[in-house]
Amino acid sequence: MKNLLYLIVFVCGVSYAATNPEIINNNDPKVGDVLKIKTPKSVSFKHINFPRLNFIVKRGGLANYKSVYGELVIVKEVTDKNGVIQVLLERKDGKKFFRYLKQVTANYTESIAAGEIVKVE
Repeated sequence: MKNLLYLIVFVCGVSYAATNPEIINNNDPKVGDVLKIKTPKSVSFKHINFPRLNFIVKRGGLANYKSVYGELVIVKEVTDKNGVIQVLLERKDGKKFFRYLKQVTANYTESIAAGEIVKVE
């Protein structure tokens, strides 16, 4: 009888833990988080949606991604589209990216994994 009671309590606990929607991941971004843009491993950024260099030149900006290396950015908006976390980033100092782009979007999980952005504590 005692073993049956333990079994029922265990099954109820496992089923509650599997259906609990309040499990929070501390790695999820929040509005107001400060991130730092790092140097990408390839020539250009793959997961941060910066424009191509020829479009930057057409808008009168400097055709060089080096101007954003090490910049601090603030998360302005977080959206979850089919399990893909998209963030809207804006420079912390209020200036524009490449002198014409106020905000950019990024795939948060992929860019963190690729080392393009890191979270600043």
